[in-house]
Amino acid sequence: MTRDGGRLAALGFLGGLAVGLLAWSGQQHRHRRNLFSRHSLQRLAALGYLRGRPDADTARLLRDYIRWEPRSSLRRRGKQVLRHVEASLD
Repeated sequence: MTRDGGRLAALGFLGGLAVGLLAWSGQQHRHRRNLFSRHSLQRLAALGYLRGRPDADTARLLRDYIRWEPRSSLRRRGKQVLRHVEASLD
């Protein structure tokens, strides 16, 4: 590989990394926003996503969600996820 080819490859790699980080960040915000979606399937998917991200902000968000959630089955699932998140924080 020539010197210019190596530079282009490195630039391509860094550009791809930057785009991937932006997409990942957007995905995180979308899942948090979907927790309060009017579609119950999106709320269920958001609960699954948040289960894998145990931190204090997630616990606060889940407490708000449990108070807001109109469906008892999703409220129950939210409580399970909150217990998991809280246990992971201890």
